[in-house]
Amino acid sequence: MTPNSGYQTLFHRHEKNPILTADDWPYPAHTVFNPGATRLPDGTTLLLCRVEDRRGHSHLCAARSANGVDGWVIDEEPTLKPEPAKYPEELWGIEDPRITFVEELGKHVIAYTAFSEEGPGVALALTEDFRSFQRCGLVMQPDDKDAALLPTRIDGNFALVHRPMHDSGTHVWISFSPDLQNWGGHKLMLPARKGGWWDANKVGLSPPLIATPEGWLMIYHGVRHTAAGAIYRLGLALFALDKPQVCLARGDSWVFGPETSYERHGDVGNVTFPCGYTVGADGDTIHLYYGAADTCIALATGSVREVLGWLARSEEVCSSTD
Repeated sequence: MTPNSGYQTLFHRHEKNPILTADDWPYPAHTVFNPGATRLPDGTTLLLCRVEDRRGHSHLCAARSANGVDGWVIDEEPTLKPEPAKYPEELWGIEDPRITFVEELGKHVIAYTAFSEEGPGVALALTEDFRSFQRCGLVMQPDDKDAALLPTRIDGNFALVHRPMHDSGTHVWISFSPDLQNWGGHKLMLPARKGGWWDANKVGLSPPLIATPEGWLMIYHGVRHTAAGAIYRLGLALFALDKPQVCLARGDSWVFGPETSYERHGDVGNVTFPCGYTVGADGDTIHLYYGAADTCIALATGSVREVLGWLARSEEVCSSTD
C-alpha cells in the first residue's frame, strides 16, 4: 500500500527515473518516449524508442543496456526511419512500437503506427537483429493504432490486438491472419466503458499481452477527459489463452497513473504510456517501460503473481465475446 491511499501499489517507479531523455541521444532529438522492449538472447535489454524531432515527425531508435536501467548504448543514427517514397503511409513518421518475438518465425515482429495524411494506421516490420528490417507495410487502415502481435498462432492464425477508431467508440479489437498480410475475423476484445469511469470512451492496448498460466494478461490504457485535459492511466484485464477474444476478468479501477513531475509535465502532461515490457529471470518480475508526458522514458516494476491476484479479487467479470 502507498501511505494513506488504501490502494495496493502494483507497479513501483524506479529510483533512477526518468531513465532516458533526449539529452542522452547522440544526435539531435526533441523528445524520446513510448519504447517497445525486448530481451535479447545474451540478456541485453533493447528498447526501440520513439524519437520525435522538431518537425513533429517521429522515427525509431534502439537503445541497449546490460541491466535494463542504465549504461544505455544508443544507436548513432535512427534505427528504423520512415520511408514515405516506398511506404506513403509513413509520410509523417512512425510511432509507438510494440515488439513480439515469434519463435515460429525466428524473428521479432514490430507493430508500429504509420502516420499519413489519412491518419494513423498499423504497420508491421520483421527483424532478427534490429539492424535490418523486412517491412510488411500497412495491415490495418486508418484510423487504427496501439497494436501488438501475439507470440503464437491461435487456431492456426496469427493474432493482432489493435485499436480502431469508429463512430461506435474507441475499443480494443483482435484480428486474425494466416500470413501477416491478410486480416479478418475481427472481434471486439475490450470495450471502453461509458459515463464517469476512468476508462470511459477511449481505451487501447499498452504493451503486448503477457502469457500467464491463468490467461493473457493485458495492461491497457484508459483516457479520462477532464476540464483540465486528458489523463492517461493504466488498467488490467485477463483473456482466455485459447480464445483471446474472451475476457475473463477486468479490474474496475486504474492501477498506475501520472503522479510525478516528469509524468505530469512535458509536451503532453498527465500521461503514463507503456509500449513494452520484459519479464525477469524469476519469471515473475515485470519491467514496464513507459513514456512519461510524451517527453521521456521511465521504468516501473511489478509482479505477475501480484497483478493476477489483484485481478482475481477485482469486482468485475467480463461478458465473453466469441
